[in-house]
Amino acid sequence: MRKPIIAGNWKMFKTRDEAIAFIYKVSEAMPSIKEVDTVICAQAPMMRCLIKRQGENLRIGAQNLYYEDEGAFTGEVSGSLLNSYNVEYVIIGHSERRNYFNETDEMVNKKIKAALRNDLRPIVCVGEHLEERENNLTNQVLTTQIKGAFEGISAIEMEQIVIAYEPIWAIGTGKTATSEQANESCGYIRELVRELYGSIVADGIRIQYGGSVKPENIDELLAKEHIDGALIGGASLDPDKFIAMANAATKK
Repeated sequence: MRKPIIAGNWKMFKTRDEAIAFIYKVSEAMPSIKEVDTVICAQAPMMRCLIKRQGENLRIGAQNLYYEDEGAFTGEVSGSLLNSYNVEYVIIGHSERRNYFNETDEMVNKKIKAALRNDLRPIVCVGEHLEERENNLTNQVLTTQIKGAFEGISAIEMEQIVIAYEPIWAIGTGKTATSEQANESCGYIRELVRELYGSIVADGIRIQYGGSVKPENIDELLAKEHIDGALIGGASLDPDKFIAMANAATKK
């Protein structure tokens, strides 16, 4: 059985005080970590104060890291720093990083290796643009991204990784892939992992769906065979909605 993982990506939202108020409200309402992994990925400056308040069943994650452990890289955040704060998860390769900051599959691969080197669990994002889906290129895009992301990553290392399938056309648009579309693409990703690493890794790896996930549709998504959780954007900013979605995963 794969334990569900519900992760909120706050992006560039919330002040320190707003974030602390959120954590105080949700931390005691999270399901047991034995049943569901729940994560909030916040802006780097507020992570330390949130980690101190995360409670037993909630984890604080990062939204990005650089692929070097130290150096003259102004404005970047290192995996070694995140590790020193006891951060457990880090999002890598989000479509906004790829689109706005020109991250390539090669950079994603380097960041995954940096995360693993520093005992962090990568949440690796993949997904296609609308025109790619309309031109039946979804599987081709996913193949390129998966093979590029995990070049040189061992089967043992893959056990630490979560994959998030996020069709770019469904992020922040209000559009959501149907549960059938989401499950089909997550299943395709699982088969790619099977080809690269074998059945034990493929059957064990957790694959989230992300893209306008909210309390109204999470039950239908999580009911699907290959969807093991959700990477949630806007709806994760609301504590009541995040609590509802975390608890929905206990039915998985």
